[in-house]
Amino acid sequence: MPGPEPATPWFGGDYNPEQWPEAVWHEDMELMRRAGVTLATVGVFSWSLLEPREGEYDFAWLDRVLDLLHANGVGAALATPTASPPPWFTLAHPGAMPVSADGVRLTHGSRDTYDVCAPAYRAASVRIARALAERYARHPALRLWHVHNEYGTHSHGEHAADAFRVWLRERHGTLEALNEAWTTAFWGQRYSAWEQVRPPRATQYLRNPAHVLDFRRFLSDAMLAHYRAQRDVLRAASPGVPVTTNFAFGGWVPVDQWKWASELDLVAIDHYPDAPGGRAAEQGAFAADLARSWAGDRPWLLMEQATGYTGPAARPKAPGEIARHSVGHVARGSLGALFFQWRASRGGAEQWHPAMLPHTGPDSRVFAEVCGLGALLPRLAGALGADVAEDAAVVWDPECWWALDAATPPAPDLDYAGAVRQIHRVLRRQGRTAAFAAPGARPPDLPLLVAPMMYLASDATARELAGYVERGGTLVATYLSGTVDEHARVRAGGYAGALRGLLGVRVEEFHPLDGGGAAVAGADGAFTGRARRWSEHVRLAGAEAVARYAGGPLDGLPAVTRAAYGAGSAWYVSADLDDDALAAVLAAAAPPARPAPPEGVEVVRRRGNDGGWVFVLNHGTDSYTVDPAVLGLPRDARDAVSDAPADGLSVPPGGIAALRR
Repeated sequence: MPGPEPATPWFGGDYNPEQWPEAVWHEDMELMRRAGVTLATVGVFSWSLLEPREGEYDFAWLDRVLDLLHANGVGAALATPTASPPPWFTLAHPGAMPVSADGVRLTHGSRDTYDVCAPAYRAASVRIARALAERYARHPALRLWHVHNEYGTHSHGEHAADAFRVWLRERHGTLEALNEAWTTAFWGQRYSAWEQVRPPRATQYLRNPAHVLDFRRFLSDAMLAHYRAQRDVLRAASPGVPVTTNFAFGGWVPVDQWKWASELDLVAIDHYPDAPGGRAAEQGAFAADLARSWAGDRPWLLMEQATGYTGPAARPKAPGEIARHSVGHVARGSLGALFFQWRASRGGAEQWHPAMLPHTGPDSRVFAEVCGLGALLPRLAGALGADVAEDAAVVWDPECWWALDAATPPAPDLDYAGAVRQIHRVLRRQGRTAAFAAPGARPPDLPLLVAPMMYLASDATARELAGYVERGGTLVATYLSGTVDEHARVRAGGYAGALRGLLGVRVEEFHPLDGGGAAVAGADGAFTGRARRWSEHVRLAGAEAVARYAGGPLDGLPAVTRAAYGAGSAWYVSADLDDDALAAVLAAAAPPARPAPPEGVEVVRRRGNDGGWVFVLNHGTDSYTVDPAVLGLPRDARDAVSDAPADGLSVPPGGIAALRR
C-alpha cells in the first residue's frame, strides 16, 4: 500500500466540527488527547459548506480544523463529500436526482440524493475532489483520503438507463447474446433494439431475474467508476497517501467487494451489529474475516462502528463491549478501530446515534471506556505486522446473493447471507478462524473449503473448486449449490448441475420443509440432527452416503454425501441442518487442529517474526483460565493487556487478553 502503516493502531472516528461553534473545537482537541485519538475522519458530509455556490469554495474553516488536529497530534482521513450533494446542485441539475424502481424521482432532503451515472454529478464530484487535493495534498495532518461514503445508492432513471445499455453492450456484445442470456423468449420479452432495454423498474408481476442480476452488477461497476475518477485525482496530487472508501454491508448494497478491493489502497468497512451480546461478537468476527479476505495482501481498517447498538436493537453496549468489539477487529487484522462519530449530534436525522463523546459529555461511562480503549490499543502495536492464522475458508459470492434475491426460488425463506453466516458461526465455535474465498478464483490452500448455498456457479467457479479438491483439499458444498449458471439459467440434467461430477451426486427434486422439518441420521450413528427449511432428493452417482433422512417423504435417501476426487474429497449437504448437526459434518470432513474453546470464548492467533500473538476475548459468563500449552504458547508468554504472565491468567467474563509469544 502507498505510505507507511501506523506505528500503533489507529483510533478515533468521524469528526464533524461544522455542526458546532468553533469554541467547542478546542474542547474537542483536549478531549481527543485525553482519549488517545490518533485519526479523525473529516469532511464526509461537508460539500454544501466547502462549495456553498457552484464553483465558489470556502476552505477557511477546514484549514483551521486540520491545523488544530495536527497541532494536537491527530491525523486526518480527509473525505471527499460526494455522498451528499448540496442543495444548489439539486436545483441546478434536477435530472441528476435518483429515480426509484417505482419511477419516482427523489428530491433533496437526505444524503445520497444522486444518480451516480448523471454526467453533471460525476463532473461535480471530480471538481470537488480536485479542489480538496490541490489544497490539502501536502497538509501535515493528512494520513488517508476517504472517497465518498458507503456506496450503495440505486437509481433507475434515464442516466442510469443510458449507462446500463453501454455496459450491456460491453458485457454481451450483441442483442442476440443478451436475449439468450436473459431468456427473453419467456413471456415474450425479446428485445429488437437496444433503446428498448431499461433498468428493471416496478412491473405488473414478476421481473426477469437475469435482468435484475445484471443491473446489480452494472450498479457495482458504475459506482466503482465514480470512485476511480476521484481516486485518480487524489493519487496524482499526493502519491504515497492511501486512498480508500468504506464498504457498508447489507442486501441493499450493490457492490462486489471482490472487484473493488484491488482498486483500494486500504480496504475499509463499517460494522453495526443488529443484535447484542454473543450475536454481536459473531457478526463482528464475520465482518472482520470478510474484510481481511477482500483485502488479500492489502491492509484493512474498521472505519466505522458505534459505542452502542443501533437500529432495531438500539441500546447501550454492555460494560467492556466497546473495547472487546474493537480489539476483536484488531485481532483479525484491522489497522485500528474507528467510530461514527466523535461527538453526538444535537440535531439531524442521526441525533440519537451513539458516539465516542455522548450527549451526556465526558463525565460518562461511555467516554471513560473510550479513554480506556485509547490507552489499550498502543499496547497491541506489535500485532499489526503479524498474519492472522487461518485454518478454513468459506466461499462468499455477492452475485449469488443478488441472484437468489432476484429469483423466485422454490422456498421463499431461502437466505444466502444467513447460510454463509451459519457456516462461519459454526467454524468459529469450533475454534477455527476462517478466510473467505472469491468465486472463480483459486481458493486459499487451507484444509477445508465450504461453499454454502452456492446457487449461482459459473464454469470458472466449478473448475476452481474441482482443482482445489484434486490438489488434496476437502470441499463441503451445501444445498442448492451449482443450480444455475452466471446468467441465472438452470443447468439441465439434475440440480447441483455445475458440481455434479465433482460431488458425485444428482439432485432430482427439491423438497422445501414446513413445520418441524425432517430428521437426519449419520450412517454410522455418529450424529443426528434436523433439516429445517430445506431438503433434497439426492441420487448417488459415485458418492457414498454419510447421513440419510429418517422419516418423511425422503426416508432412507442420502442427506449428506462424500466423494473421492483426485487427492481430496467433496462432500454435499443437501439439507438445511441445525448448527450442531452441521458442526458434526464439518468436523467429520476436516477435524479442527485444536480443541474448541469454551462457549463464549473467542481465540484468534496471529503469526509474526516475533513469534506471534494469541488474542482471547471472553464473551461468556464464566472466567477463562489460560493454559499456554492448550493455546500453543510458551510458558513465558505474557499478556499485553495486563502485563501479567499468561500461564494461569484468568480472563474474566467480558475480559480481553493479548498474549505475546
